Amino acid sequence: MPALTSDLAVQDGPVTGRPVLEMRGIAKRYGRVAALTDVDFSVAAGEVVALVGDNGAGKSTLVKAIAGTHRIDSGQILLDGAPVSIGSPSDASALGIETVYQDLALCDNLDVVANLYLGRELRRGATTLLDHETMERRAADVIAELSAHLPVLTSPVSALSGGQRQAIAVSRAALWGSRVVLLDEPTAALGVAQTAMVYRLVRGLRDRGLAVVVISHNMADVFEVADRIVVLRLGRNAGEFDPCSAHPNDVVAAITGSTAAAAGEDLG
Repeated sequence: MPALTSDLAVQDGPVTGRPVLEMRGIAKRYGRVAALTDVDFSVAAGEVVALVGDNGAGKSTLVKAIAGTHRIDSGQILLDGAPVSIGSPSDASALGIETVYQDLALCDNLDVVANLYLGRELRRGATTLLDHETMERRAADVIAELSAHLPVLTSPVSALSGGQRQAIAVSRAALWGSRVVLLDEPTAALGVAQTAMVYRLVRGLRDRGLAVVVISHNMADVFEVADRIVVLRLGRNAGEFDPCSAHPNDVVAAITGSTAAAAGEDLG
């Protein structure tokens, strides 16, 4: 399937409108187990949507459907309002959808630039020679735009911290994702300073005009970076919240079905 094209401009802040990505009535079964049932989901350009839910809520299944690693059984996926079929990760990439998984998928023995262009190396014209100059320039540009604060681009990934490694994975997604970036638990196992770096990176993706989906169990992360919170529970939509007006207990109530949390009681 050919990629849809668009020109992105750097934005001064979140700018949302018609959804870039929209999922309508999504269903997915594994044998007798319904992982997703009639799920609706959307994210607009310049918006960060947090997708939350307990283990088994369907978050990973929905993200894998967007990323092309799992095929949906029924429902409709739209990109810029047009129906699309995403049957593989290459389909997703061709449509401008990039995913940053928890394991980051980096090669420790390669440097920063090589990791950003892994499998997508630029060549000089029709030759087999790599265009190192162009790759380094573009890598430096996207890293600077995201304020990733990485050391020299020739540093091997094995010498970098967890936060810096996350920055490389996010920068790679920004470099290749023209529409949607999916981040799976981006602050897992990171310290305070490294988590703050990831927050900056997420905002940087949003400010570039990308549609950003963050999957997280951490309520602090969710309320820090999200423009909107979508809750899944037992494979179904369970609520949608504005972080500016909602209380964390409200979100936890939707995740767990707890009426005590919905009443605003202290969950401890």
